Amino acid sequence: MTKRDDAIQMSVGGLTLDPVTKTPIVILKDTDNKLNLPIWIGLLEATAMATEIEGIKMARPMTHDLIKNILGEVGCAVDSIEITDLKENTYFALVYLNISGRQVVIDSRPSDAIALALRTKSPIFVAKAVLEASSILQQNEEGKEPPVENVSNVSQEKWAEILEKMTPDDFKYKM
Repeated sequence: MTKRDDAIQMSVGGLTLDPVTKTPIVILKDTDNKLNLPIWIGLLEATAMATEIEGIKMARPMTHDLIKNILGEVGCAVDSIEITDLKENTYFALVYLNISGRQVVIDSRPSDAIALALRTKSPIFVAKAVLEASSILQQNEEGKEPPVENVSNVSQEKWAEILEKMTPDDFKYKM
């Protein structure tokens, strides 16, 4: 995919936990390490990312592995993913697919798009408008609740410890 004027290429800088809510956060970083974008995600998606980052192979294909395998079998490639919008504290993403030279764009949650990009080694872009909106949002929320203090990677051992302590109720999305 060609360089984009309206977006910045980023990569997964790490996974961490919100110190207050214990919700997983994926941190996207630009190549110059000057910008970062924290996105609060679900535990299942964080686990999907962590297993790929750490090179952990599961006995059976997980959801994002299945999607990657299906795309590969039908001759489809993931060109890139892009975090495209931020509305009412919710991020939006698109997955850009190449099917026999034809580009197809699929709506996605950012966490799923990122997990798929990690598996397919596809570039991750973030619209400049999203980075600007996120920066304003973070500035507005300063002082309202404690900031994320530690954005270092959560180790494989820590993820194992977190997963061991979980109950089935922890996997249910709260509405």
